[in-house]
Amino acid sequence: MSERARTFRIGQIVPSSNVTMETEIPALFRARESVAPERFTFHSSRMRMKHVVKEELAAMDADSGRCAAELSDARVDVLGYACLVAIMSMGHGYHRASEEKLTAVTKDNGAPAPVVTSAGALVGALHTMKARSITLVAPYLKPLTQTVVDYIRNEGIEVGDHTALEIPDNLDVAAHDPRDLIPIVRTLDHSDADAIVLSACVQMPSLESVQIVEQELQKPVLSASIATAHQMMRALGLPAIAPGAGHLLSGAYADAPLPSR
Repeated sequence: MSERARTFRIGQIVPSSNVTMETEIPALFRARESVAPERFTFHSSRMRMKHVVKEELAAMDADSGRCAAELSDARVDVLGYACLVAIMSMGHGYHRASEEKLTAVTKDNGAPAPVVTSAGALVGALHTMKARSITLVAPYLKPLTQTVVDYIRNEGIEVGDHTALEIPDNLDVAAHDPRDLIPIVRTLDHSDADAIVLSACVQMPSLESVQIVEQELQKPVLSASIATAHQMMRALGLPAIAPGAGHLLSGAYADAPLPSR
């Protein structure tokens, strides 16, 4: 009898109004299951947030420790903090402090587990891909989009042409048709970009459009959720691969080390 493949528990700290990460992250890991033996279950804890404004984001982030404790009660193998802009709005480099803080919560609870923030994952994935300049699409209002752009630039990656879709309500962000991203990105100048971030937000769905845009532009295309899945797989010590999810998860960076924080 063959040895049974290990099952990993994937934990996510999710804004209360986020309805995308609990679909896109499992979809990416299920794609991995089609080519690898490991299996995964998915577990979430929620923190209140309805409108993507700085005040609500800060209040939400303050609740992240409770979520990490709840997920560590379930002995998850990795935790993902599923809100990029909440981290980036707390100041340059905050993903490092957040990951350290939440990892300490799991240790104090007797169930140590690595923590990946979507903000840190996007920056880390871009460094893994050696992307020096990117084109970016974000759903946020212009001031928060500028916060995201400045955060990424502070991490040593130039953000060239970019657009803010200015959608303030988080459920409306989730309802944005991913197919509409295709004509949007066509309007942007990507001539100097090493990669295109099709969705710099884990609430704005984009998976079904990533391969289409990648084939059309002939450049690597990723999203915050794809970057998060890549970094979570690597944090588990697993090859990071998911068919149909763009260049980052094509296998080209399957064994890439996690970038130093």
